[in-house]
Amino acid sequence: MTSQSTAPAGRRVAAPAGPERDAAFTEALDVLVERRDEFARQGHVPKDYIALLKRAGMFRASTPARFGGEPMAPSDFMRLVERVSAVDPATGWVASFGSALQYFSALPTSSQERIYADGPDIAFAAGMFPMQKAETVEGGFRVSGVWQFASGCKGADILGVGLAGGPETKGRPLTALVSPEEVEIVDNWDVAGMRGTGSHAIRADGVFVPADMTFIRGGEPTIDEPLTRYPAVAYAAQVLAVVALGAARGALDYAHAVGAAKASITGGGGRGMRPSYQAGLGHAEAELRSARAFFYEGTDEVWDRVVRGDVVRDEDRVLLRLGATHAAHVGRRAILDVFDLAGTGAIYESHPLQRYLQDGIIPAQHAMLQSGTYEASGAVLLGLEPAVPSFP
Repeated sequence: MTSQSTAPAGRRVAAPAGPERDAAFTEALDVLVERRDEFARQGHVPKDYIALLKRAGMFRASTPARFGGEPMAPSDFMRLVERVSAVDPATGWVASFGSALQYFSALPTSSQERIYADGPDIAFAAGMFPMQKAETVEGGFRVSGVWQFASGCKGADILGVGLAGGPETKGRPLTALVSPEEVEIVDNWDVAGMRGTGSHAIRADGVFVPADMTFIRGGEPTIDEPLTRYPAVAYAAQVLAVVALGAARGALDYAHAVGAAKASITGGGGRGMRPSYQAGLGHAEAELRSARAFFYEGTDEVWDRVVRGDVVRDEDRVLLRLGATHAAHVGRRAILDVFDLAGTGAIYESHPLQRYLQDGIIPAQHAMLQSGTYEASGAVLLGLEPAVPSFP
């Protein structure tokens, strides 16, 4: 990445806030219903659909107001991600990275000015692991290697790769920003779940990255706005967890529609007439709504602290991480409950539930949301050292 502006022309693409932007979001959902199977087949969300999400304001939601962004309260942004995920979880996963520009606040202010010079609507994707050791050269780093799991990389304006930190970063990893034209995307995303995220690998060979285009993930922000004070690492976990909430909502909406039918195709009573179906649906609804309430309650409490200018405590971060993990796991269980209610027909690849089953159970597999977070959260709440590194 050079010292020139990295932003391609035409980034000021969001519809005006208000009814026009709401209509743009509705249009994006309608188009997604028509194209979600296409995205899964091709293995990524294409740039023309990313443009619809930009028009809906999702890729300026974490750009600082100072640079023309319209930062959204975390709950407001995540409710949009949840709605996208209820239609297609993989696209919701990609849309969730509209929050990732929060990380850029750790860059020097002059670097952020260059990045946002052509507008605030920026799609960012990163492959952080395995972290590579870069060659230090005059003015920056010479970067080579292959990084996995770069979700949304084929639709991104800017890419990031992970570098091993040293004494100057207190061992914390760096993210180095590169232009898509400087690297190669390696098509290796051969998976059964979340195929549409296009989480391919990134390969770089001797790419020069100026030092001022690197930052510590979750590092001290140079821009002071409410969203830059919200816990960045916890937010990164939350935006992925909310995909599971949306996917579970989509599955439960399907269960409601099927259960409302009074007769089956064989002429017998509909599935919803069975006590087991009614009980299973009721239990899944209660579990999902309870986890969702805990998730958003904690989010709003911490956001209120941030807006007031209060210090965010470790306990706050722990509860955000705990709520995120719980949402991902309860969402997964709700999807599996609905799959169980659906019976044999749900095993077919073409069945509507397969989208939620294959994609919606994946968030709980993510390193930030795995069940070890429960243990780590309990340890911190007891005043003990967590087994999970750098937690919370």
